[in-house]
Amino acid sequence: MTAILPPIELTSGTILGDEVYARIGDAILDGSLAPGQQLRDVDLAMQLGVSRTPVREALQRLERFGLVEIAVGRYTRVSDPDDKLRADTGAFTAYFMGNALRLALTECTDDELAELVSASDAVIASVDGSDPIRVFDASVLFFTRVTIATHNAVFTGFIREASLAIRRNLRGWVPFVACPMARADGYRDLREAIATRNADEAERVLRFLHNVG
Repeated sequence: MTAILPPIELTSGTILGDEVYARIGDAILDGSLAPGQQLRDVDLAMQLGVSRTPVREALQRLERFGLVEIAVGRYTRVSDPDDKLRADTGAFTAYFMGNALRLALTECTDDELAELVSASDAVIASVDGSDPIRVFDASVLFFTRVTIATHNAVFTGFIREASLAIRRNLRGWVPFVACPMARADGYRDLREAIATRNADEAERVLRFLHNVG
């Protein structure tokens, strides 16, 4: 395997396993590790300058969210997401973020609420521009703000783990943003619900935008 992962230099407070997971995941996201590419823990460990144990653990974590396929004794490789996996990821994201938004609007400070409204405005602006990639990137920033505003360690920890799969499986996948783009007024309704802390309405509108019940 050609060396594509620079060695890890840990800074204070950095957890080795998390850094290995992030490095391999980011390489999958940016295409440095392409769909179908074989992954050998010994090669990855050598490139990152770590032992094989954190690499194996990272690959297992990546498998749980569908970024890696492992057939014991046969292969470990980067997965190639199909429409079923993308659709499953989209449904998960819409339902999860609906719940997170409901919690955030009951727990967030006024300053955090203002940040959520601002992030909503950015999504509205991206929808008006009709660029699916821009819509997705603005939505990711919005979802990040929502998750932080929940003040819930389980929510933030889980989405941190799942975010690689969400970004890999949904960025550039038109169905995830096509429906919201066709419902541009819905984003304005969502913004209003957020600004008024109407958690029930915000969750309903978010799910409506992504065509889930």
